[in-house]
Amino acid sequence: MKEINGKEKELATQLETVGRHILWNARNELYLHMRFLDLALSSLEYVMDPEAGTAGVDGNVIHYHTRYLGGCFREDRKLVNRLYLHMVLHCLFCHVFAEPKEDRVLWDLACDIAMESIIDGMEIRCIKRPMSWLRESTYRELKSTCRVLTAEAVYYALTEQPPDDRKISRMVREFSVDNHGYWCHEEKKPQNEQQRDKWNDIREKMEMDLESFSKEAVEAEGGLRDQLKIAGREEMDYRTFLRKFATLHEELQVDPDQFDYVFYSYGLSMYGNMPLIEPQETKEMMKIEEFAIVIDTSMSCSGDMVRLFLEETYGILKEQESFFRKINVHLIQCDEKVQADVKITSEEELCDYMEHLELAGGGGTDFRPAFSYVEQLCREKEFTNLKGLLYFTDGFGTYPVKMPPFQTAFIFMDQEESNTEVPPWAIRLILDRHQLSAGVSPAESPASGGSQRCADESSFGVRTSQQVRRWRT
Repeated sequence: MKEINGKEKELATQLETVGRHILWNARNELYLHMRFLDLALSSLEYVMDPEAGTAGVDGNVIHYHTRYLGGCFREDRKLVNRLYLHMVLHCLFCHVFAEPKEDRVLWDLACDIAMESIIDGMEIRCIKRPMSWLRESTYRELKSTCRVLTAEAVYYALTEQPPDDRKISRMVREFSVDNHGYWCHEEKKPQNEQQRDKWNDIREKMEMDLESFSKEAVEAEGGLRDQLKIAGREEMDYRTFLRKFATLHEELQVDPDQFDYVFYSYGLSMYGNMPLIEPQETKEMMKIEEFAIVIDTSMSCSGDMVRLFLEETYGILKEQESFFRKINVHLIQCDEKVQADVKITSEEELCDYMEHLELAGGGGTDFRPAFSYVEQLCREKEFTNLKGLLYFTDGFGTYPVKMPPFQTAFIFMDQEESNTEVPPWAIRLILDRHQLSAGVSPAESPASGGSQRCADESSFGVRTSQQVRRWRT
């Protein structure tokens, strides 16, 4: 019995050693061709796990099944190289630590398609293999809706136009490489956060190294650089961003933070019903008071995206904790000239504007007339304390050369849709169209008094000429 146990342990040790050598060889071969991945490739340990089935990564350890690795190595060692690189990319783009989407099967498939698209696009001999027809057709279909095949973009493309079950099964067999069962465990949430930070640092360093190795960078491009740009952007909630333009003012409401209960209680106990201090009736608050929103209504800007942006802005403007009761917001439409300007001073006017929204324009894109017009409004005292201007656009147009006297932010819908550079004095903010689509639309939000409801996107009416203030050049 002891002899049998000893042979089993010896066999397990041999299998573990073989698996480690296979992974070491793959790591070394990848490093020789992609030196900018040195830190990422050396950041993973190896543990043999017979239950892994294939191989999987948890952000710190590669769990592998030796017989699976051995089979891949005998068939073609490029399969092991691709498997190793596939798992490293999952870590670099933090798929391992991300909360899974609602449809877990499609989310896992989207992550695998995104990583395989990078690998298939690399012109590197140690990982290059012929692409199947299913792969080529899948990439072609997805790139017709999203320019950069990030996991999130692929997931939303699959959910908006879901393939049938038979095709999903074929795609899973084609693109699934590793075991995702080691990803994002709730009980290891603090540890996952630390590992996420570690891989974010590795990704930032890799981006700098990628610029240094010019020849390797060209060979290893494969969509990697585009996905790195998107992964490295700082995410910010739209509501949080708008608070950057807030001003400090007093508002008529009780301020519990400045109320001293000691004196209040002492007065009641000493004099019966005579408190020595009462709560303040005004409170200093940081809220938005004046604002300008310019909407690009040129031919290149989608009307659906404009309406989606306006619906999200509408929901934020209605929040009492974000804006003062009395506001001064100008909603300006502009293509190559200012087409319309509507002044909003209350929630009722805002709801009425959304009910009868009509986009005017359709020409070219020139940002300068809108800036000149807003500066003219400031000179005419239409704005007395303008903190900022939001310009929703696709980015393709002529920017002003001179910095305006107010903060400016250019709002884009999806990073992969626009690679244009904004002027150095402006802020760039990227909105996720899918996150906005999941938000509350005006149709679901009651208007003032609770009786009137804003129309949905399919029932926008026409504003009268008396309600829209036109500006002509």
